[in-house]
Amino acid sequence: MKIDRIHSLDVQIDRARELQLELAERLVLEGGPKIERLRIVAGCDVAFDSAGKRAFGALVLLSFPELELLELVRGEAPLRFPYIPGYLSFREMEVLLGLFEGLKTVPDAVFADGQGIAHPRGLGLASHLGLFLGLPTIGCAKSRLVGTYREPGQNRGDSSPLFYRERPVGTVLRTRANTKPIFVSPGHLISVENAAALALAVGGRFRVPEPTRSADRLVSEFKRETIQRGLV
Repeated sequence: MKIDRIHSLDVQIDRARELQLELAERLVLEGGPKIERLRIVAGCDVAFDSAGKRAFGALVLLSFPELELLELVRGEAPLRFPYIPGYLSFREMEVLLGLFEGLKTVPDAVFADGQGIAHPRGLGLASHLGLFLGLPTIGCAKSRLVGTYREPGQNRGDSSPLFYRERPVGTVLRTRANTKPIFVSPGHLISVENAAALALAVGGRFRVPEPTRSADRLVSEFKRETIQRGLV
């Protein structure tokens, strides 16, 4: 898969902040794939070694609506950016882009374990990644980073809008009855409403949507196997 290298990943913190503000202006937050036309979805996740020197990534392609594994890409990369809240996409991007470059099939939508525009400067991981990929991306986070909301109902599919600076930036979505909600925000090339609808559609049997749940499980296995073999 071809990646649009929109900027160098070798950046300092001051430039990273500038880039977030600049890139947030380029996001398209409307439309997105219709559920009835969805055929292949991707999920990605990143893990780190205890020394903070290596990043491990897993990328899965799943069929829709079956949510069966079609393709798996795993890899690792050195960590070049420090751990700073609000800038985690710069820390994860190198390994993720390497994975997407290894894909044989282009997905219809990409789900990331993180935020989209529900971010202090409007550019969480899903949004940042979406600009590199030129694909619809959706951030699915287990916790809130910014914004205010009312607790949604307790049934599957119940939701409430997430507001930040007086505008909707996502959806607080109940993916399982009587379970904590997740925080869904559009990354790029998709609307707030459609992002939530797709996140619910790929929900599977668990709280976390199946694309990111699968990627999380597989990256943990890859990290453990790699460390056990003494390859890092």
